[in-house]
Amino acid sequence: MIQIFTDGAAQGNPGPGGYGAILRYGQHEKELSDGFRLTTNNRMELMAVIIGLEAIKKNGIPVTVISDSKYVVEAVEKGWIWSWEKINFKKKANEDLWRRFIPLYHRFKPKFKWIKGHAGHPENERCDQLAVEAAQGGNLKIDVAYEKLVG
Repeated sequence: MIQIFTDGAAQGNPGPGGYGAILRYGQHEKELSDGFRLTTNNRMELMAVIIGLEAIKKNGIPVTVISDSKYVVEAVEKGWIWSWEKINFKKKANEDLWRRFIPLYHRFKPKFKWIKGHAGHPENERCDQLAVEAAQGGNLKIDVAYEKLVG
């Protein structure tokens, strides 16, 4: 099984933000993170999941996403995303990211598990550290879709 631990952070909401993800498969582990100059916490939470899924090279291996984001976990587990898709994401935030996520969901059919954030879970704490460091780093990327929206 592949486990993807994720977290996102924004310094202000909106503000500079980052995501952190840890992929674990057997004895192998990979950390991923990046920062953006203007974004939101929810965008970074979802981006962490997307980047984690995009990093998987093989199909057919069960995937579990472990996140402290109720926004992401409940959107998938409660099926909200499919209702949003039916209405073409009208008046829904983060349409670009949800559209990027949907093919990944269909490809990997990940299970989602919510965990309480900042509660001493080692991988969640590490993902938070990665996200915050990325948000505070130099050379922050432009979250093009978001900045275009808030223009």
